[in-house]
Amino acid sequence: MGNPLAELAKAGQSVWYDQMERKLITTGKLQRLIDEDDLRGMTSNPTIFEKAIGGSDDYDGQLRMLASQNKSRDEIYDELVIDDISKAADLFRPVYDKTHGDDGFVSLEVSPLLARDTAGTVAEAKRLFGRLGRRNVMIKIPATKEGIPAIEESIAAGININVTLIFSNDVYAQVIEAYLRGLERRVAQNLPVGDIASVASFFVSRIDSQADKLLENEPDLQGKIAIANAKLAYQLFKQIFTSDRFLKLRDQGARVQRPLWASTGTKNPKYSDVMYIEALIGPDTVNTIPPATYDAFKDHGRVIMTLEKDLAEAKRVLDEFKAKGHSLEAITDKLTVDGVKSFEESFEQLMATIEARRDAVISGLPERLTLHGVNVDDAIQRADKEKFVSRIWSKDAALFHSKEELPLGWLTVPELMQQRIDEITSFAESVRNDFAHIVILGMGGSSLCSEVTRRVFGKRDGWPELLVLDSTVPEAVELLEAHIDVARTLFMVASKSGSTTEPIMFHRYFYDRVRRVKGDRAGENFIAVTDPGKQLARDAGRDGFRKVFLNMPDIGGRYSALSYFGLVPAAIAGIDVKTLVDRAVHAQHVSIQPSVRKNPAALLGCAIGGAALQGRDKLTLITPRPLDTLGLWVEQLIAESTGKEGKGIVPDANEPELPATSYSNDRLFVSVRLRGSDITARLRELTAAGHPVIDFVLEDPLDLGECFYVWEFATAVAGALLGINAFDQPDVEKAKQNTRDLLAGKMKVTGEQVSVDDAEAIGKLLGQVKSGDYVALMNYFAETPKRDELLAQIRQGIARELRVATTSGYGPRFLHSTGQLHKGGKNSGVFLQLTGGPGNDVPIPGDENLTFGKLVRAQAEGDYQALADQNRRLASIDLGSDIDRGLQTLLDQVTSAVAKVKA
Repeated sequence: MGNPLAELAKAGQSVWYDQMERKLITTGKLQRLIDEDDLRGMTSNPTIFEKAIGGSDDYDGQLRMLASQNKSRDEIYDELVIDDISKAADLFRPVYDKTHGDDGFVSLEVSPLLARDTAGTVAEAKRLFGRLGRRNVMIKIPATKEGIPAIEESIAAGININVTLIFSNDVYAQVIEAYLRGLERRVAQNLPVGDIASVASFFVSRIDSQADKLLENEPDLQGKIAIANAKLAYQLFKQIFTSDRFLKLRDQGARVQRPLWASTGTKNPKYSDVMYIEALIGPDTVNTIPPATYDAFKDHGRVIMTLEKDLAEAKRVLDEFKAKGHSLEAITDKLTVDGVKSFEESFEQLMATIEARRDAVISGLPERLTLHGVNVDDAIQRADKEKFVSRIWSKDAALFHSKEELPLGWLTVPELMQQRIDEITSFAESVRNDFAHIVILGMGGSSLCSEVTRRVFGKRDGWPELLVLDSTVPEAVELLEAHIDVARTLFMVASKSGSTTEPIMFHRYFYDRVRRVKGDRAGENFIAVTDPGKQLARDAGRDGFRKVFLNMPDIGGRYSALSYFGLVPAAIAGIDVKTLVDRAVHAQHVSIQPSVRKNPAALLGCAIGGAALQGRDKLTLITPRPLDTLGLWVEQLIAESTGKEGKGIVPDANEPELPATSYSNDRLFVSVRLRGSDITARLRELTAAGHPVIDFVLEDPLDLGECFYVWEFATAVAGALLGINAFDQPDVEKAKQNTRDLLAGKMKVTGEQVSVDDAEAIGKLLGQVKSGDYVALMNYFAETPKRDELLAQIRQGIARELRVATTSGYGPRFLHSTGQLHKGGKNSGVFLQLTGGPGNDVPIPGDENLTFGKLVRAQAEGDYQALADQNRRLASIDLGSDIDRGLQTLLDQVTSAVAKVKA
């Protein structure tokens, strides 16, 4: 039995291959197709290259080399595709020579982003044709309104053209006219035309896909419109290319512009898988065939001259289609628009993929995030299968079980902030000599990133010192005020909602303090960051704030580190925010990679989420100095994003170190460290003990920009794996409402506070701790180094003796982070609320009945009640007026209690 593909050539129809991938060349397959099947050409398009480059490792070596040479994204694209097209064209050169220039062509498309740009298309066609430097290549130009004149100009310039995206006969006539006019212009200039080749790519099966939707009640017409349309196109071809006009050109050596049947893969499974080949066989034509259809025709295709059979039936089919009220013109117009859009999207995705691979090499990010003993295969398989990455980038709310638009502006905020860096740095320069301190008055995501940058970068010479106030405890307010000169301090009031209680009260308090010194000029010491249209913006206008930065409203507070919330204070403190954002942009680009294994942020998310699904839901963060406060930022991001619907990941920041064998098997350890932090022995110890470990190395502090972005993207992926909405916080409001009701005298707290001396009550609570739980210390007092140390000792004793994870958070800060997890996550927490402190209080201006002491008490009691309402295991423990002494007593009580529990 003969080869049907080879038989087509004998019937006058050339077979081209509608595919391009490097392995076709490197494996020798393309040469075999030429030799065995009489394959005579090849076509490519942006979608084909996007799948080839984005979906394989074939290009990685060359891409890494080009990236290491600091080639731009566009330069890398050029090198990759021109390399493929050139090598394929060289393989087809003998075919070109054998057929005297009729066949042996390989096609490369101009950027589809130029589809509406005539001059740009012509320039790009000339550039590509010249760069390829081979007569047996064709440049593809779409048959758009702007593409038609570009075809004429390109033919006139002596370029071989494959005209793509032709659907209608009206457009086809314009394409032929452009070809003829281009040839005629060359003849008029005494330029040769004999070596110019062109094909008109007439798309077929896509028409049936659209027409069949209109013919659901008319099955006799289904599957017939596209072929009838193509048959009439062939008649138009014969009519024009046998006309006197063309015959004059033929006398000068001109070739016909052959119709090329494109989109000939069968999309409807009810139809024959070779119907768009068998029905369109005729001389002076080309059929570019996708791989699956190519193999099918080779296996069972029949070669019969069908193109000019049943022409009357073809006309009748189209007439009946029209008579029934359907518009073929509307279909073809839509297909042209959709085709351009589809190629644009594929091209943009291809360029994003190249940029991602390029930035991966430049940043070294994939090599700096490594997994050791992490069972992540199932999570990766699911994320790839369900297309997590592309769905996150397309903002698919269904991925997060939501029907509402999600606040995903953080995905592209690094690039947006690149455009606003000059605004930020200019403002920072304008105030640097006016102030000794920049104080952030905020909570949660609006302030924690500043706590990280403050600790990591420290005080910069010649710039204000960065401080953060995120506690309503009177002692904390007093400690801050004692550290600064309010007249020489710039206060940044930070609130996404513009109505968060704590920043409002901080604003009132410090505005009053500054006004006592500077009078009506107090507003010069204040700036604000908030969303457009919020109350804070109005209050800032009323009080004459120096500047208000309006943040992007589609970014949630805990995802705002790389927006104005994080960058403005960093710039004012003298941090190089331009470089920090540039590195975040690299991470953004790398995170576009659809394949999880090539996307470090998605890989981290799969590792975290996958581990949680396997029972390792205690995310234990190892963040050596100066990154120690990074754990607090990650903690609020992970806890508030994942702790809901009875699910959640428990982030464990700054937990005192234990021997590796002392941890239960519910742990996943994640190290984030600067290059040179010598903790590799610790990580090896953990791995050797059977614990999964992730190691994320930053080259220098400015890699924080990259780090923030990677964690945000990873959190989204982890949330998708857990099946929750990573962008809401449904259980936070309950504690807030309780606080308001307590202040208004509308409610009382159920349950009694216990004294730190009550060993029985403390022992009873800790006796309820079981395997897989975590113990949370919720501290409503001011933070000091001594208290941190005592809390660390308490945590260490509990973790060591009870073999459970421990967390510690200062209130009310933690209400805006782990507070969501405490109430919305699994009932696996045991909570010790710690209160007390000196009796002195600090009044809040504007309300004679309100003080910071009353506020923080209401916040603590409101949170206690919210936890009690969720049937959490908890106790509120009064440490007394001397917090340090109370913590020492608690340490003794806990030591005794856990010893009894263990016994």
